[in-house]
Amino acid sequence: MTLRPSGSIAPLRTGPEQWIEEGLPERPPNLVQPKQRIFLSLSLFLLTVATTSYFVSPTYSACVLAILTAHEFGHYLAARHYRVPATLPYFLPAPFLLGTMGAVIRMSPFIPNRKALFDISAAGPLAGVVLAIPISWVGVTLSSRQPIDDSLGLVLGEPLLFQFFEWAWFGSAEEGLTLVLHDVAFAGWVGLFITALNLIPVGQLDGGHICYAVFAKRSFRVAIASFLALLAISIATRASYALLLVLLFVTGIRHMPTMDDSAPIGRGRQRIAALLLVVFALCFVPVPMSFGQ
Repeated sequence: MTLRPSGSIAPLRTGPEQWIEEGLPERPPNLVQPKQRIFLSLSLFLLTVATTSYFVSPTYSACVLAILTAHEFGHYLAARHYRVPATLPYFLPAPFLLGTMGAVIRMSPFIPNRKALFDISAAGPLAGVVLAIPISWVGVTLSSRQPIDDSLGLVLGEPLLFQFFEWAWFGSAEEGLTLVLHDVAFAGWVGLFITALNLIPVGQLDGGHICYAVFAKRSFRVAIASFLALLAISIATRASYALLLVLLFVTGIRHMPTMDDSAPIGRGRQRIAALLLVVFALCFVPVPMSFGQ
């Protein structure tokens, strides 16, 4: 999920009445109000229901959209809590494979402080993964181990969490057998994959926001290191993340400051950041997809 700046910045003047947050300057910038496009939001959601149902199945559609909706409304409700203007989610239908490219919201680029930035950014992955984990587990129990078929089209990389679920339900791996995913498991896999992508600590990704909230200006070093690591993975695996790297480069690797970077986020949020790092490690796969012969 990319939290996109919502437009140009107006000259400094007295902020709107809804901006009521302690520690802000007396004359904050005029907040750009992203326009709510409810009809567009609903239309894209229905179109995504159609593409995910058509290219996979209605069962998959229900599960994957539940995860995406939880993720986006985690951001949206947290933004509303801090009175940061934000739109409803825009779902992104895709006419191939997964049936969707995720979802985004637009929000004001003016975040009051690092605490608010952390809470708004972390709420999405936390809400999404709370659904993705049980959906993945149920999906694995509905899946089956079958003989490896070299003619299989799409082969998915297994994140550590999926490997644990497979071991817990089926036991140790057996030579010549592979896990063939039920549609519910596929939805769980997509949910974990999207969660991992969003937690990469670069630029306007959720992970980039969280990293800035924790490290402030020092987060740029983490972002550069993460970008280079992802580039190395893409070169080694023949461009697994090439499109994401291009998007990250275009949207910017450096994170913009909040309106008040001086306030610390506290140890509680630092622990949540550490938890999200574990979630990233359990969900990330170097080679997410490959095609059989």
